[in-house]
Amino acid sequence: MKTGLHFLVAAKRCEIDELQQLGRTSALVNITGRLIHGLQRERGLSNLVLGSQGAHFTEARNAQVAECLQLEAELRTCLDCLDTNAAHAGNGARLFSRIAYVLHGLGALPALRGQVDRLAWSVRQSTEAYTRLVSGLLAVVFEAADSATDPEVSRLLVALFNFMQGKEFAGQERATGSALFAAGRADAPEQQRLLHLIDSQERCLQVFGEFSPAGVATLWDQGQDRATLADLERMRRILCTASSGSALDANLSLPWFDACSRRMDGMKAVEEALAAELLCVCQRKMASAQAELTAYSALSENDTGETPDLAFFMAQPAGAPGASAGLNVAAQGFGPHLERSILELVQEQAQRLQTIGDELDTVRASLNERKVIERAKGLLMAHRHLSEAEAHKTMRQMAMNQNRRLIEVAEAVLAMAEVLPPPR
Repeated sequence: MKTGLHFLVAAKRCEIDELQQLGRTSALVNITGRLIHGLQRERGLSNLVLGSQGAHFTEARNAQVAECLQLEAELRTCLDCLDTNAAHAGNGARLFSRIAYVLHGLGALPALRGQVDRLAWSVRQSTEAYTRLVSGLLAVVFEAADSATDPEVSRLLVALFNFMQGKEFAGQERATGSALFAAGRADAPEQQRLLHLIDSQERCLQVFGEFSPAGVATLWDQGQDRATLADLERMRRILCTASSGSALDANLSLPWFDACSRRMDGMKAVEEALAAELLCVCQRKMASAQAELTAYSALSENDTGETPDLAFFMAQPAGAPGASAGLNVAAQGFGPHLERSILELVQEQAQRLQTIGDELDTVRASLNERKVIERAKGLLMAHRHLSEAEAHKTMRQMAMNQNRRLIEVAEAVLAMAEVLPPPR
C-alpha cells in the first residue's frame, strides 16, 4: 500500500520536472534574446542600405545576416530539445502557438532579405516586417514568463522580458532615426513615432527596475556611457524638433546608428547578465530539490509502515498562522530512526507551495496588466482607426486627465466593449 511519504516523494519529483522544464525554457529565452539582438541590428543596417539606395552599408549588413543565420540555427536546435509533451507543458498551448508563428516568420525571412537586396521594398515596409518577427520572438519570451511556476524565476523572467521589450523599442528608434537621416528629410509622422518609442522605452525600463535583482539593476545604472547618451540626446533633438519637410544632414546617419548601437550593446550586456542569473537560479533550485528528493527517499527506506498517532489531529492545518514555524512533532509513528516526522514534512511542503502561489500572484500582476492594456489598445485601434502609437497616446492622455493609472483606464475602455458598435 502506498503511504503518504510515497506521494510526498512523487510531489518532489513533479517539482523537479517543472524546474527542468523551466531550465529548458530559460535556455530558449537566452538564445531568443540573442537572435532578437541580431535581427534588431540587421533591421537597422537594412534601413541604412535602403535609405542610401544601396550605396552604403551593404557589406556590414551581409555580415550581420550571416551572424543571424547562425543564431537562428542555434534557436532551432534549442526548440528541438524543448519538451512538447502537452501533459507537462503548463500553458503550452499559448507558448507552442507563439513558437509556431515565429518558425513561420523565420521561414519567410530569406524572402524578406531578398526584397532588401533588390531594393524592392521601402524603409517602412522593411522596418514593419522585421518588427513583426521580433515582436513574435518577444511574445515567446512573454509566454515563458507567464508560464513560470517559481516566483524567483518568474521575477527574473518579468524583468528580462520588459528589458528586452525596452531594447526593442530602442532598436525601432535606431531604425526610424537611421531612415530619417539617410533620407535627408524630416517627416512629421516618423518624428511622432520617435517620441512614442522613447516614452515606451522608459516605461519598460521602469518595470525592469522593479523586478530585477539589485546587482543587475546596478549594472544597468553604472554601465550607461555618458558620452554616448549625450551624443544620442543631441541627435534626438535634431530629429524631433526639425520642421516637417526640412532638410536633415544625411552624414549623421552613421553617427546616429553607431550611438544607438553602442547603447543597445550596453543593454545587451545587461540582458546577458539577467539571462545568466536566470540559468544559475534554475540550476541552484534543481540541485536543492534533488537533494531533498534524496533525503525523502532515505526516509522512505526507514518507513516501518506503523500507524501515525494523534499528532495529525493536533497539528495546525497548512497555511494556518504559525504553521511555518515548524510543528515539533515526535516521529513515533514512523520508526525510531526518523529525525523528522512525515507530518512535519507534509506541512512544510504545503506551506511552501502556498507561499509560492502568493508570490506568483504578485509577480504575474505585472504581466496581467500588460495583457489588459494591450487589449484596450487593440479595441481603440479597431473602433477609432488609430495606430498603435496613437491608441497608447490616447489612453495615456485619458489617464493624466482623470488622474488615474493606465491600467484603470484600460479596464474602463474594455468595460465599454459590449456597448460599442462593431468596427467598420
